[in-house]
Amino acid sequence: MQKSVLVSIQNMTCGGCAARVARALEGVSGVQDVAVNLADETARFSIEIDQPVTKPMQALDAAGYPARSQDLRFRISGLSCASCVGRLQNAFNDVPGVVSAHVNLADESATLQFIPGLTTPQALAEIAMQTGFPATIADEVQPQDRAAEKQEEADHHRRMMWISAALTLPVFLLEMGGHLLPAWHHLIGRTIGHQASWVIQFVLTTAVLFGPGRQFFTKGLPALWHRSPNMNSLVALGAGSAWAFSTVALLAPGVLPEGTRAVYFEAAAVIVTLILLGRWFEARAKGQTGAAIQSLIGLQPRTALVAQGDDWNEVSVNDLRVGDKFMLKPGERVPTDASVIDGNSFVDESMLTGEPMQVAKVTGDTLTGGTVNGHGSLVCEVLRVGHDTTLSQIIAMVQQAQSARLPIQALVDRVTLWFVPAVMGIAILTVVTWLIFGPDPALSYALVSGVSVLIIACPCAMGLATPTSIMVGSGRAAELGVLFRQGDALQTMCDVKVIALDKTGTLTMGKPMLTDIESVDPATEDHFLAQVAAVEARSEHPIAQAILQAARDRGLDLPEVTSLEVISGQGITGIIDGQRIAVGNRSMMQQYGSAENSFLTVAEEHSAKGKSVFFASIDGRVAAVFAVSDPLRPTSAAAISALKARGLRVAMISGDGRATAQTVADGLGIETVIAEVMPEGKIDALKSLRTSYGSVAFVGDGINDAPVLAEADVGIAIGTGTDVAIETADVVLMGGDVMGVVHAFDLSRQTLRNIKQNLFWAFGYNAALIPVAAGVLYPALGMLLSPGLAAGAMAFSSVFVLGNALRLRRVGIAP
Repeated sequence: MQKSVLVSIQNMTCGGCAARVARALEGVSGVQDVAVNLADETARFSIEIDQPVTKPMQALDAAGYPARSQDLRFRISGLSCASCVGRLQNAFNDVPGVVSAHVNLADESATLQFIPGLTTPQALAEIAMQTGFPATIADEVQPQDRAAEKQEEADHHRRMMWISAALTLPVFLLEMGGHLLPAWHHLIGRTIGHQASWVIQFVLTTAVLFGPGRQFFTKGLPALWHRSPNMNSLVALGAGSAWAFSTVALLAPGVLPEGTRAVYFEAAAVIVTLILLGRWFEARAKGQTGAAIQSLIGLQPRTALVAQGDDWNEVSVNDLRVGDKFMLKPGERVPTDASVIDGNSFVDESMLTGEPMQVAKVTGDTLTGGTVNGHGSLVCEVLRVGHDTTLSQIIAMVQQAQSARLPIQALVDRVTLWFVPAVMGIAILTVVTWLIFGPDPALSYALVSGVSVLIIACPCAMGLATPTSIMVGSGRAAELGVLFRQGDALQTMCDVKVIALDKTGTLTMGKPMLTDIESVDPATEDHFLAQVAAVEARSEHPIAQAILQAARDRGLDLPEVTSLEVISGQGITGIIDGQRIAVGNRSMMQQYGSAENSFLTVAEEHSAKGKSVFFASIDGRVAAVFAVSDPLRPTSAAAISALKARGLRVAMISGDGRATAQTVADGLGIETVIAEVMPEGKIDALKSLRTSYGSVAFVGDGINDAPVLAEADVGIAIGTGTDVAIETADVVLMGGDVMGVVHAFDLSRQTLRNIKQNLFWAFGYNAALIPVAAGVLYPALGMLLSPGLAAGAMAFSSVFVLGNALRLRRVGIAP
């Protein structure tokens, strides 16, 4: 029996493409009835219903026409350890049509890439449900719900822990008190009797296991039955074994060998109580790992004051539409991306840049949702709403980075998938070994050691080690204005040896400015500048725009110009009040005026500094020399110094002339300069740096540098605050500040260090304590690990990992 498969194809542009797609599919064994439609870019074929579609998809990839895929994000319930993650991840990857799947234990989510037509979100959600983990499409859940959910979960574990502790305390005192104080043991014997003590312990421990501890059995035993054990299974087996053995010893002592009658009710009760305590702390810590996302979400106000007819009415931000007009009062947050249509104020944009700075806003300027208005009132028009706003894009980028799967995670995934079955095998081997070689009472020793092995093992810590650090590190980066668009850039950034920077718009402001005026008569400088600006007002040249901006900054009025004439490659002239004003380079001055030696000397000095120099004359007499340059960003020098202090080689790639580029490089302390490079030549320059020195990160403005950003090992785009959707970059610096490169490198290095610390703890903890729990120290020291102590160690191992990851929230940036 066959099934029909319809997929959407990429890269088809002509009939030849359609024919190649058809040939690629027809070449796969078992594929029949191939029909390729160029108009809607689809391909339909038939295949045996039990045959996977992996080979047809691989054939399309090899032919250069891959099937279109779609991204999907689920919120997952019921994840308790790394084994759960591995099992669900494998279940997703086994579905035909799933390109990739990554399950994140820290934020309890799954990120999938699938091919529409081969599977659907509903089918994938059903797969998750069948595996034991209910899934909800993330877009259908409000992001704010996560903090509330984790708080509710923490509160539940807290209540269960206190109930369990109240029931466990008498059990612990009755049993362990007698071991610690002989007088207490004798007192129990003389009063209620040891048999009655055991009955009380049985009743209370049973209440613990089937009350607060019920969740371990309802979740762990079904997973065990389906041959996919998890952390809950280990707890259920450990606590259940201690309770079952003790119950037999109490109710049917004749079943047990002579000398082995003992009860371990306190072990079962303490195990549940301590693990509930750990789960409480763990839920609280998990809620804090998403604090950066929650703070971003909290930046958007819930209502806005919108114009409706002649009135201003308060409406929900969710009801705003493009074109709506709203009033922004002093001190209020901007509800959505908008433009100012009336009023002026200063707006705090620190949520974009990470730096507390007030930016002047007047009519025509844009506002970003989430920023804070100053003391002025503004009337604004809505530009973008919902998922199209800058804030929504930022949140989406941070979520994408937090869900990333770093290369370092691959080993962890392989280990944790088999970890719980391996622990169960070790526990069985431990019991058998004690029964064969252990001293009397061997059964008691075997039980204690086997239960301790089951309880002390902690796959949770291994599963949380990487994702929690990624979540907290990328969130902290966002607070500092650094967006890791690709989560794996957190790891690859650490391997970078060279930081290559574009000059214009990256190290410099990207906007020429008038820096110097040397005039014949300083007293009439403003008057002459207004005349020159009036002539240049008709020019599109960047230098002309710099002159006009200087005149505006001085508040000058521009006179009328007649007889305007542009001399190609030289400059421009015009008549003002009967006088001919000429503005241009030195060759033009030879035609329209002669320059004094002092002007020529000044011009040479400015040219030597990399500035663009031009002259202005009145009726054939040079009256002033002007110098224009693209000023360096204020933090460029400090950023270069900081990068070099971290052992990185810094290079500059520029299309400017060598003299200009070298002047800028010398001022910043950059030793490696590649100048006079056309845009297409930047990729060759990047490859040359990589060959000579190693992995390269390229920093550009994200406009003309897209190809080289894509070619770099790490592409870093200088954003403008609102320009965050730069598709070719791995990292976006929202503040437009080169110091953000230093922040990105520091956060990458500290996040990877944090991950390695977590992994060392998680693996080291299990490697060291599982043998101790099995009794490896008993022959030499006569010491066995109590199941209660094992439970305490396990409960706090994952809390340690979470706590270590949360330290990244307080990471300071070194100068």
